[in-house]
Amino acid sequence: MSTITPEKLASIEFNLKWEKNGIKHEDQYFAQRVNFWRDILPPKILEEIMGASAGDRITAAFKPGEIIPPASEKSIHPVAHRNIDGLLADGNAYHPRYGRFYPRGILHGVAGVFRGNIEPFRCTSVAADGIEADFNHPLAGIDLTIEARVREVREKFEEHGGTLNDWGEQVTTGPGMQARCNGNPTDFFIAEAFARDDAADDGHFYRQPRFVQHIDARAIETISALYGRLIPEGSRVLDLMSSWTSHLPADLKIQSVEGLGMNADELSANERLTRYVVHDLNRDPRLPFDDGAFDAAVCTVSVEYLTRPLAVFDEMARVLSPGGIFIVTFSNRWFPPKAIRIWKELHPFERMGMVRELFSHEARFDRLETFSSQGWPRPEDDKYAGQMLNSDPVFAVWGRRAQ
Repeated sequence: MSTITPEKLASIEFNLKWEKNGIKHEDQYFAQRVNFWRDILPPKILEEIMGASAGDRITAAFKPGEIIPPASEKSIHPVAHRNIDGLLADGNAYHPRYGRFYPRGILHGVAGVFRGNIEPFRCTSVAADGIEADFNHPLAGIDLTIEARVREVREKFEEHGGTLNDWGEQVTTGPGMQARCNGNPTDFFIAEAFARDDAADDGHFYRQPRFVQHIDARAIETISALYGRLIPEGSRVLDLMSSWTSHLPADLKIQSVEGLGMNADELSANERLTRYVVHDLNRDPRLPFDDGAFDAAVCTVSVEYLTRPLAVFDEMARVLSPGGIFIVTFSNRWFPPKAIRIWKELHPFERMGMVRELFSHEARFDRLETFSSQGWPRPEDDKYAGQMLNSDPVFAVWGRRAQ
């Protein structure tokens, strides 16, 4: 059995676990090619992983300051509104809002910031004369646990230079952005946030059935495994914004699956559904189900199309039984004309923050958690295999109906 030495290469699955404001988070990163001669790993992990072989797991706990620099008041900068200058992709100007993240390059007069800097800062205060821009890492001050699972160990033929990877930095870049700032709600829900490029009736757009997968097979596998882990056997399940496939694992024994979607042809082709209903949530967010009708619900790669998501989430709390779980999963692919404006503005990890706020609306859900998975190789038979190195990332937020 091949074991890890400085002369070997390895594929490693890193799982970052942390908690903030009572919410548990897990962020998974698959490193396809770890070069122990050249790359940088946290010392605690590097020491333990030497001599490990495929299937071995190494877990290390890190106190604040060990991987992430400690938070510093010097990294919080007051910026006048006149010194904020930049345009979003749709041509609209940036107007920073509390708790949101923005590229540092829109700020002028801040030491060390250049025009094209895309590294994010967090807006931690908004006043009449300006904002506070927090450059601290969003995981600063948080206890972290990293589990490294060795997936494969292989020989290295020759060393021809290449890129040095700091895997501690890779694993912790993005995570933290889904958490609230100082425990206060993030300001996502302004009226223009839910505008769309195509504001026409959704019935026209979805009239034509689309029997295609919107994410690749690896991402589907990740979502299916998550649903299988979280949904209890024997549950009555609602597949919200459903289509011709439900992504529920085939071996999950459940009582029933009801689907709600926009196209009858797609829904009738979904063999997992025991019954379905065609219903436009953007026209009418009220769900045509009784109170407490379901024990679990899923919404797969569709939440970004809701123009009245707060009302829909309130309805979801109504139709779930007390303690029932609602799982929302998404990726980085969507129909651009129908996705809401704010979704396209947000960093992928910040989108989890927005969904988290939907769950927290009126405190109808509790025991919230988030999960992300990225870096996996794209399946060789995928139509984008020659164009995209990595599989579609997966992001998930779930909560349980408050008792």
